[in-house]
Amino acid sequence: MHAASIEFRDVSKHYGDVAAVSGVSFTVASGTLVTLLGPSGCGKTTILRLIAGLELPTAGTIRIGDADVTEVPAAERDVSMVFQSYALFPHMSVLQNVGYGLTVSGMPKAQVRDRARAALATAGLTGLDRRLPSELSGGQQQRVAVARALVLEPAVLLFDEPLSNLDARLRRQMREEIRDLQQRLALTVIYVTHDQAEALAVSDRIIVMNRAVIAQEGTPRELYHSPKDAFVAGFMGEANRVRTLLIRRDATLAHVAIGPLTVTIAHRGIADGEVDVAIRPEAITLEPAGTTPFAGRVRKSAYLGSVMEYTIDTAIGPLFVVDDSVDQPLAVGADVAVALAPHGVIAMPPG
Repeated sequence: MHAASIEFRDVSKHYGDVAAVSGVSFTVASGTLVTLLGPSGCGKTTILRLIAGLELPTAGTIRIGDADVTEVPAAERDVSMVFQSYALFPHMSVLQNVGYGLTVSGMPKAQVRDRARAALATAGLTGLDRRLPSELSGGQQQRVAVARALVLEPAVLLFDEPLSNLDARLRRQMREEIRDLQQRLALTVIYVTHDQAEALAVSDRIIVMNRAVIAQEGTPRELYHSPKDAFVAGFMGEANRVRTLLIRRDATLAHVAIGPLTVTIAHRGIADGEVDVAIRPEAITLEPAGTTPFAGRVRKSAYLGSVMEYTIDTAIGPLFVVDDSVDQPLAVGADVAVALAPHGVIAMPPG
């Protein structure tokens, strides 16, 4: 396979007066996996279709490798796509499904068979050649769709919400397999999802979309720990949002008041004054009532096996808390004290 880079230069796509993508620019390095993440209608699937050539941009330039493909039809682009529905032919065997693209291109049958079997082996499907899609599990069908894309040896591989039809356990397994495959074969992959955990788990970089534009891009760690604004903070995992005052202490640190507590955090270049603060659930510790001056009361409690989830009513509003003390759950109505760790408290410009 010959992985290629992707570049968008000020790309827009309009449908009448509606902007699906507006002035988007980014670069995807060859051999990396980049996730497009965002809510429904933000433009991420439109970007995927623009890369595939299923849509042509209203403005801007799209490059794959050294080639300008802005006006190049889909059939002439070196791109394969794995759809949300898998789109397998029910009357064809697994081997026939995987080799279909090669068959219609006129490749000899023996060569199609050999390459299709090699793609099935790569996807962990050896021995399932003769089965029909209806005889496969959901995870196996997903692997067939991946093998069908891989057999074409594309420069770019696109995934459109590939795991949304699978249950939670199988989603975790399949995302690990996709990531392993991408790294093992050094593929260039664009992966579309609205699932934050999925994006964090598989990506080299993440592009967060909001209302047809890029809200922020970076590594999973950068976006989780240093979100640009409240939208990104909330979309990259759970975050309690609080409006408060920031007072700089030195070149890097500042004090912020959260209820009756003062926490020292990185100010990230934000000026003194009113700010938004995102508090990650794991930054909050619940102590016996009276231990700290920050009082709260348990409004909701949920047992999730490895953790407890609580909603705590406080003077600054409800706080969502994740606690690993599952053997000593707090009862609804219990009084508690709130303590904060600085590592999950993030200052952002007010918005």
